[in-house]
Amino acid sequence: MIIGVPKEIKDQEFRVGMVPAGVRGLVAAGHQVLIEQGAGEGSGISDEEYRQAGAEILPEVAEVFGRAEMVVKVKEPLPVEYPFLREGLIVFTYLHLAPLPALTTELLRRKVTAIAYETVQFDDGYLPLLAPMSEVAGKMSIQAGAHYLEKENNGRGILLGGVAGVKKGRVLILGSGTVGMSAARVALGIGAEVTVVGRNHRQLARLAEVFNGQVSTLISNQHNIEQEMRTADLVIGAVLVPGGQAPKLISRDMLRVMKKGAVIVDVSIDQGGCAESSRATSYSDPVYEEEGIIHYCVANMPGGVPRTSTFALTGVTAPYVQELADKGLAPAIQDNLPLRRGVNVYQGRLVNSAVAAAQGRQCEEIALI
Repeated sequence: MIIGVPKEIKDQEFRVGMVPAGVRGLVAAGHQVLIEQGAGEGSGISDEEYRQAGAEILPEVAEVFGRAEMVVKVKEPLPVEYPFLREGLIVFTYLHLAPLPALTTELLRRKVTAIAYETVQFDDGYLPLLAPMSEVAGKMSIQAGAHYLEKENNGRGILLGGVAGVKKGRVLILGSGTVGMSAARVALGIGAEVTVVGRNHRQLARLAEVFNGQVSTLISNQHNIEQEMRTADLVIGAVLVPGGQAPKLISRDMLRVMKKGAVIVDVSIDQGGCAESSRATSYSDPVYEEEGIIHYCVANMPGGVPRTSTFALTGVTAPYVQELADKGLAPAIQDNLPLRRGVNVYQGRLVNSAVAAAQGRQCEEIALI
């Protein structure tokens, strides 16, 4: 198989879809790897390193897409990349299609097979290709929130860890999964007071045990969230419905009861965000204010630490890329159920029920296709 790796073009996105070790494994198995010139520079990987691993370096992205049978990326195709999409092409990347009907339409119209990292799922619900970036984003969310709580950034002027004789800052985390766990770990590490709200009682009990009771936990409902919002300095949106639209847990009315200058970091923004007031931002313009509350809604947070993120991501995606290349599309998704769950669009047919529900489209059963 011919595998293409283009340079990411999303604002301030410096990750890359494959590292030299992945190239080496594919080439050793008889496959061909095409890397767009400069694709790895943002992650500290030179073209020469890719060449030494056996890749061919191409100067034009059009040639990478045009020759590749499978394109391995990090972020979803952007409109300028739509013309490169064609029938029979496999695109393996983070897609987050639920809030992106225009992209879904293009994938369907061009009869692409699009496999989303974030919906590859084990039987127990674990999302192996989302987990590393969720961990990065969770840890980064506290860093970002602490920064925008500073007065020079129009925040409340709160030091989350407090000092002797002064109360700690209060961090409210909505969601008890990987993002929430990672955010709680960092928030506790800097000395903040932390409350986690979640739907899964078992996961909340695990959080309380892992952190030796230092984290307060609450079952998610409107009353509990609203009461906690009143006193929170920093709110982390960490909820996830795999493949689907994030639930709107924070209403505009809730913003009005918050302390002015408090910060919301909505990590759920890739799936549309968990606040009614959330809209996607970028590293070039990361924040805005609504009702006196600072919103940080960068849709590719792990891209801010690309070296760490690239190696964490490709460490888990590489075996799936290898399997797709070795077996071919149909046998690979027949043999590997978690990978099959990752398929959102199959040769121009929408096969992910959560995406279909979010967009009001018809879903087909991939097993029947």
